[in-house]
Amino acid sequence: MKDQLLQDGKAVGDRMSRVDGRLKVTGGAKYSAEYELPGLVHGALVGSTVAKGRITSIDTKAAERAPGVLAVITHLNSPKVPGFAAKSNPDEPPAIGQPLRVFYDERIYFNDQPIAIVVADTLERARHAAGLVKAQYAAEAHQTNFEANKSKGFLPTQARRNPKSAQNDYTRGQADGYQSAPVKLEAEYWHESEMHHPMELQSIIAHWEAADRLTVYDKVQAVKGTQRAFAKDWGLPEQNVKVIATFVGGAFGNGLHNWPHETAAIIAAKVTGKPVKLMLTREQMFTMVGYRPKTWQRIAMGATKDGKLVGISHDSVGQTSTYEEFTESTVQQTRMMYAAPNVTTRYRILGLDVSTPIWMRGPGEATGAFALESAIDEMAHLIGMDPLEFRLRNHTDTDPEKNRPWSTKYLKECFQAGAERIGWNKRQMKPGSLREGDWLIGYGMGVGTFGANRGAAKARAALLADGTVLLQSATTDIGPGTGTAMVQIASDALGLPTDKIRFELGNSLFPQAPSQGGSSTVNTVGSAVNDACLALKKKLQELGGASFANVQPEQLTLADGQLGLKANGGPRLSFADLRKANNGQDVEVTVESKPSGDARQNYSMYSFSVHFAEVRVHTMTGEVRVTKMVSCADAGTIVNQKTAGSQMSGGAIGGIGMALTEGAVIDDRYGRYVTRDLASYHVPVHADAPPVEVFFVNKPDLLVDPLGTKGIGEIAIIGVAPAITNAIFNATGKRLRELPVTPDKVLLA
Repeated sequence: MKDQLLQDGKAVGDRMSRVDGRLKVTGGAKYSAEYELPGLVHGALVGSTVAKGRITSIDTKAAERAPGVLAVITHLNSPKVPGFAAKSNPDEPPAIGQPLRVFYDERIYFNDQPIAIVVADTLERARHAAGLVKAQYAAEAHQTNFEANKSKGFLPTQARRNPKSAQNDYTRGQADGYQSAPVKLEAEYWHESEMHHPMELQSIIAHWEAADRLTVYDKVQAVKGTQRAFAKDWGLPEQNVKVIATFVGGAFGNGLHNWPHETAAIIAAKVTGKPVKLMLTREQMFTMVGYRPKTWQRIAMGATKDGKLVGISHDSVGQTSTYEEFTESTVQQTRMMYAAPNVTTRYRILGLDVSTPIWMRGPGEATGAFALESAIDEMAHLIGMDPLEFRLRNHTDTDPEKNRPWSTKYLKECFQAGAERIGWNKRQMKPGSLREGDWLIGYGMGVGTFGANRGAAKARAALLADGTVLLQSATTDIGPGTGTAMVQIASDALGLPTDKIRFELGNSLFPQAPSQGGSSTVNTVGSAVNDACLALKKKLQELGGASFANVQPEQLTLADGQLGLKANGGPRLSFADLRKANNGQDVEVTVESKPSGDARQNYSMYSFSVHFAEVRVHTMTGEVRVTKMVSCADAGTIVNQKTAGSQMSGGAIGGIGMALTEGAVIDDRYGRYVTRDLASYHVPVHADAPPVEVFFVNKPDLLVDPLGTKGIGEIAIIGVAPAITNAIFNATGKRLRELPVTPDKVLLA
């Protein structure tokens, strides 16, 4: 991809390096477990050894006598969390039911559920003592076998209560109308649970600064949401809870929920009167911070012999826990991606004796796209048509679900660019036609989409004494380079060089911002930063007095320590004079930015992607190697070509894991995961990652937000897995419908 470099002095679109890059690579960035507080002590969790039942006794004496131990807390002696006394509001998102109330009672809902926390003066002593805690259980028959219980899937409670819920059954045209088509297929697809394993383990330092004042250094994706949750749990005013998450060492949705270990640490800090650090082990990441749920899907599809879709039916059952209903948008893409007159979707969830799932990058849509895009490829093969041509014949110029025009849609441009770059012309219609030695070569593609969402956010902008501008907003950065993008947006809005702008985030004391999730941060917080910068210029204009009375704010720029006109000539005032007019104080504004309701009611707003994969499959071993990928995105204005490209390539590699390596294995006899570390649960490594070529259409969508951005994070992975499995079919003639595609499945297919 040819770099799109700085044009007309604009920072947006530049390949700017991360503003926090040096801090991160030199170790100067502080993550949640790296803060040093006076009197800091360490916590270690004890997990249950049964999947369902109740604790009949728990022996903590040996642990309490162990060296350095300050406290051993269980349901028998834990202070009661005020917010645990009543059930959560059942209408409150994100889930129906009660999130696990740690140390609340003797009930066990899943294997490795926290039943105790040991606090000691060192980590080693805490973990040693945790191993001395012994519990006895009245075990009950548990159910963790998805296949055996699939028929027990039920309509989510929120769908039963609200007829307009997106989780309700959906019909366009005739129900199961695919049956009238001359060419039909029916296929089932399985997807194993994928676990959250970012580089940084989940961790928290909890510190009660006073009886009614709590500070936490926490790995979260929503500092304001976490502040609200803990304030509610402990009956505190929100301003009495401070949440710090300045740096996050990777997250893909695991930081969007507040988990039992966080409350366990807060309880431990309350009991000991000391700051308590708790970091999960890699093994505990499998059971305590959510996962992409195991899912079954059935696609039934019908088409005419000349390649026009007649109908699609999409049924799905997704795993959840017995104590909390987790839902996601597995069938959403089927409703709106293709011009099928008859579409039926049915979504169900299945409660098992496991911990609650949570969103994972491309939540629901990535899972649903595996089934839909695999079926599209299979139908194209059945009618003897190129899969790209089949998609083009069923392309939609308006949203068929909502009957609205798209705000923008440049998916065809993505098709063309990706096909050229992958060498789609080398693909053979007959599977197994391309071969080099023992390797079969194949090409596949998959399409992805995700809502171009925008919420409300606030940002503070201040011109400081040293001539720099400070921006603040309570968002987080889980890896995409949020701070860098905000600096670029501010640079364009102010006319100030990027090295004169600083963006601070990850602190609940800063102005309100939503969680970083759902591909909406640049759309939401970026709009607030842009508006705050424009408001700052307007305030400086007012301080400038008569000299700038008849000037539009967009004509103004901050450069060389002065407020002036973008055009040469005209009045100029130094920052020092402007501060003097402001009584010697920093010039500061705080602005809230909200989306337009009219635009969202009249247009459908989505980002789109298409992924192309070249694979090689070894005829003797069944090994699959992805040798090249091309990922193309219609994501509106691209603020930073470098970090956006990194997001897309990272999503492609995550999709390789989804397709080929990642899948949790549970021993249903004990309800316990067999895959409990990164030796048995395989994530893609460097050897699995091919060159990923990225292409952006880079055309603005000004209906979504004033910057024209649409979001990248989710579409980077949605559609990758089916692109790979479709390529495997093209190479071998074997249709693989169960993820991950391991060598044994290839050989036995």
